[in-house]
Amino acid sequence: MERDEPLSPAGRLFLQPDTTQIINCLLGVEKPIDADAIKAVINDSVLLKHPRFCSLMVKDSCGREYWRRTEVDVDRHLIVFDKPLSDEYGSISDEDIVNEYAADLSVSSPLSTDKPLWEIHLLMAHRCIVFRLHHALGDGISLMSMLLSCCRRADDPMQQPTAGGLGTSSAPRRRRSLWTLLKVVWYTLVYVLEFMLRALWLKDKKTVLSGGAGVELWPRKLATARFRLDDMKTVKKAIANATINDVLFGVLSCGISRYLDIRSPKDLGEGLQLTGAAMVNLRPQAGLQDISKLMDNDSGTRWGNKFGMMLLPIYYHRGDSDPLQFLKSAKSMIDKKKLSLEAPCSYKIGHFVMSVFGAKLASILNYRILCNTTFTISNIIGPHEDITVGGNPATYIRATSTSLPHAITMHMVSYGERADMQVLVAKDLIPDPQVLVKCFEDALLEMKDAAEAAAKT
Repeated sequence: MERDEPLSPAGRLFLQPDTTQIINCLLGVEKPIDADAIKAVINDSVLLKHPRFCSLMVKDSCGREYWRRTEVDVDRHLIVFDKPLSDEYGSISDEDIVNEYAADLSVSSPLSTDKPLWEIHLLMAHRCIVFRLHHALGDGISLMSMLLSCCRRADDPMQQPTAGGLGTSSAPRRRRSLWTLLKVVWYTLVYVLEFMLRALWLKDKKTVLSGGAGVELWPRKLATARFRLDDMKTVKKAIANATINDVLFGVLSCGISRYLDIRSPKDLGEGLQLTGAAMVNLRPQAGLQDISKLMDNDSGTRWGNKFGMMLLPIYYHRGDSDPLQFLKSAKSMIDKKKLSLEAPCSYKIGHFVMSVFGAKLASILNYRILCNTTFTISNIIGPHEDITVGGNPATYIRATSTSLPHAITMHMVSYGERADMQVLVAKDLIPDPQVLVKCFEDALLEMKDAAEAAAKT
């Protein structure tokens, strides 16, 4: 009989009431869903070979959490909805129905602890597969890598998809000058100090986008922002050495500024700071990971929650501002953040607090950081090729999560030549997420037009 395995500190954090998190990944398909084919894919996948997906979460007499191996009954994890959900959500489009369903899952649907902490919902009438995975099982990189191991390339059904970061590694380390090392130390001290102050009392100024304690329990709405990666690549060429993440943050800054112009009842101060919490992969290899390496405990790329947190500020500017100025500001800020050790330090601080003071205090501090900031943002690079699941071509890959004290949470996943960002909002605070999504989409197009105009001059 195998011994129970204790949860990692991060895994225990995600089981606390205030910080529990479930990742909901939406996979749209082109043809009607064959439930038997999906079941066969799961039975033949590496998912059922991974101990996390074959273990119950149990507690000992002291309340300490452990993983206990068990037999998996796939039928209990596969939940089939044969009838349309339109009776519950009204006569709206399939996409809107799926988003409404995912928004409801984000607030009121915990995973049962009498089976391993994952489920697959088949929305037959809406051609959508919803993968529900508890964050205690692993981080977004781990779980998305596991999901893609169940899929195949559309042009070669014998091959698994190649993810955006797969086969690449981080840039080689170069010798740093003394001045650069001094900047590393300085930025790290400044950002770690701010990180600690955010856990105590430092908070963003209140706006129409602000959440707060208890907001994670409020009803949610979900809308999808659609971007073309070619448009993002055009924009990033306008600024030397810019990245897609720089463009994404420029789009967020510009889009949120435009939305605040529409919704704010009074003028906001130029340069008003709104702070976002971003999760950063700390593995040596960027992007999604080779699943065989994730399952190898001896590799440097291991399974689990291996990420740190960065606090990323954006600044409000009025509607007549130059769109590319948002990109320049975003790149300058992110370059400083990347030079610092904020993300690794936040990971080490969290691990220390969990190990020494326990999960309850760590959860309180993490919750306060979320209450004192304005939004959450994540970005995962998905597969470049078209993929299939059970022989059914995938039309989109989207992700969202359990609601947080933030009134707005954003998760972007790329697939092929497009990227979809799920914008989850507290609908009593942000009743019109479609307007917010339009602001993001228009911001990218404005920045693209400005970039093309600048290239011609």
